[in-house]
Amino acid sequence: MYKVHLKPGKEESLKRFHPWIFSGAIAHIDGEPEEGEVVEVYTAKKEFIAKGHFQIGSIAVRVLTFNQDENIDNDFWTWKLQTAFDMRRSIGLTDNANNNTYRLVHGEGDNLPGLVIDIYARTAVMQAHSAGMHLDRMHIAEALSQVMEGRIDNIYYKSETTLPFKADLYPENGFLKGGSSDNVATEYGLKFHIDWLKGQKTGFFVDQRENRSLLERYAQGRAVLNMFCYTGGFSVYAMRGGARLVHSVDSSAKAIDLTNKNMELNFPGDTRHTAYAEDAFKYLDRMGDQYDLIILDPPAFAKHRDALRNALQGYRKLNSKAFEKIKPGGILFTFSCSQAVSKENFRTAVFTAAAMSGRSVRILHQLTQPADHPVNIYHPEGEYLKGLVLYVE
Repeated sequence: MYKVHLKPGKEESLKRFHPWIFSGAIAHIDGEPEEGEVVEVYTAKKEFIAKGHFQIGSIAVRVLTFNQDENIDNDFWTWKLQTAFDMRRSIGLTDNANNNTYRLVHGEGDNLPGLVIDIYARTAVMQAHSAGMHLDRMHIAEALSQVMEGRIDNIYYKSETTLPFKADLYPENGFLKGGSSDNVATEYGLKFHIDWLKGQKTGFFVDQRENRSLLERYAQGRAVLNMFCYTGGFSVYAMRGGARLVHSVDSSAKAIDLTNKNMELNFPGDTRHTAYAEDAFKYLDRMGDQYDLIILDPPAFAKHRDALRNALQGYRKLNSKAFEKIKPGGILFTFSCSQAVSKENFRTAVFTAAAMSGRSVRILHQLTQPADHPVNIYHPEGEYLKGLVLYVE
């Protein structure tokens, strides 16, 4: 096995069990490992400290284990997936007839950096974000079948857009097991078409499940605007919550089509809902003051720290429009899913927008990702979803 040797002092974060080793921390490597190969990592004093997937780039090694005697084999994958499943079972997600949609593996949060697995009814959608997870996909699928025996029939691999393009991996999306075209899953009693073939992420935004449920409690009798609606998750919950009207807006005509299909699945023929394929900022500019519940759930404005300044300007502009237009007594659900934007950055952007509007604003809830998207206590960067529920006088 290839050995990676660190510069003096660069093992400190690993002693705190942080799962990333940056390229700048490496003194030299014995040999020339291929991207995705498992390597052993040693301190400057030649002491073993970790083992993980090697990759060319800023993050050079994603740690899989701190135990030198632990082999990265089928038993390893089975144990890791079983551990992830047991946690989801302990919080009541795996055997709930009212909900068969949840995240089984959340990368670093489950000590499997670079791997995401979402469960949609009888289908698991697997996504690799590192070369190593891509190369090990068949071993992972085999272990997944074993752990989820009797619970899933299909495993769909969806990594064409998530792997580093410089690695020349040429991934192809497709079924590793099964091949069902039944893509309807249930979330808290509501049905959704899951577009794992061409949709964003694994086909659905599982991370907003609890926040959608919260929104339902506030929807009664309100006029709701769901901006960046994607497949209409918040809109469907607002409808069940008794909203007076619900408008869904997304720049993607395909997303609007899926929103309408999901609405028809749950509320066929209900005239309270209308969807618009339109740019968010243009819609906010032309809309009146008819809404008293607005959801702002934009795509990541900053995928890396270099884009942080522009991202914060975007959040300020977006929230300023909402504060300007929302009815008195209105409620604003506003989010950032950018990992590069800290909770403090996001809050400051929203608070600045509120101050610019001159409105009196109170915080009702501070939101984050759900329990099946756990944050590894040694990897605080994993807390990527930030949200505020605000009451606007």
